[in-house]
Amino acid sequence: MKRPVIIVTGADLAPEALALLGGYEVVFAGKTPQTADLVALAAKHNPVGIIVRYGCVTAEVMDAAPALRVISKHGTGTDTIDKAAAEARGIKVTAAAGANAAAVAEHALALMLACAKSVVQLDARMHAGHWDKATHKSLELNGLTIGLIGLGAIGRRFARMCDAIGMRVIGFDPFAADLPDYIEAVPLESIWDGSDVISLQCPLTAENREMVNAGTLARCKRGVILINTARGGLIDEAALLEVVRSGHVAAAGLDSFAREPMQVPHSFQGQPGFVLSPHIGGVTSAAYVNMGVAAANNILAVLDKLAEPALGQH
Repeated sequence: MKRPVIIVTGADLAPEALALLGGYEVVFAGKTPQTADLVALAAKHNPVGIIVRYGCVTAEVMDAAPALRVISKHGTGTDTIDKAAAEARGIKVTAAAGANAAAVAEHALALMLACAKSVVQLDARMHAGHWDKATHKSLELNGLTIGLIGLGAIGRRFARMCDAIGMRVIGFDPFAADLPDYIEAVPLESIWDGSDVISLQCPLTAENREMVNAGTLARCKRGVILINTARGGLIDEAALLEVVRSGHVAAAGLDSFAREPMQVPHSFQGQPGFVLSPHIGGVTSAAYVNMGVAAANNILAVLDKLAEPALGQH
């Protein structure tokens, strides 16, 4: 009997995750699947589940797979899945909550330190034969205030790191509860007004798209540092470019962009004050396994639950 199919919108999955899916045929969509590719694969294989790594799962993809019962994100952000369309079709959407929290929090810390300590610029100067000890001063983070937007698994982990280096931690998250004592919950307005560093660790929604814009940036302290390891759509990129050029924002450490892969040429490229990485905050060997296993387990949990009534009828 032919095994039911699970499509992975990527070229690979951790062996530990594949082992869990032994009862299913796993079909890979490739490194950069486009919507048309996913529609064609869905129509060909009629999968019961999709594990989302890259690309978008739209209503069109769902309609091409009548057997589809669950869409499982290989990570935490589900903004590439049309959740309203899934709900209308009775398709469950799941995420690997917390699976890459350590990796992303560490990357946020790396970007913050790179911005505060001019790591990239000093490295380039040293390789070019310069010794800037007499003229360069870095920023000391001890005693400064970091404002975190988003206090889920990633935000809380990053908050603990910031507390450990002596920073005051304030945070905004309307859904957060039972915060540790080193995070002071504040209104969103206080993040803009009172932070020396602002870091985004929240999902992208229709309500918060481009929440970092000309208006909110104007409220920030001159010399603020902005870190984004969440979603590029949270930032109005043209507005950010302007305030970095003016010096109002001292530096921006960005791991995600409004359009990905980042269009080339991009206005951030070659611009002083930007530290850029290609959305790899959650990409570590450990996180790869954790996210794959969580995504597979989430698929199995839904499919196994759906199978229970059918089994009970026999």
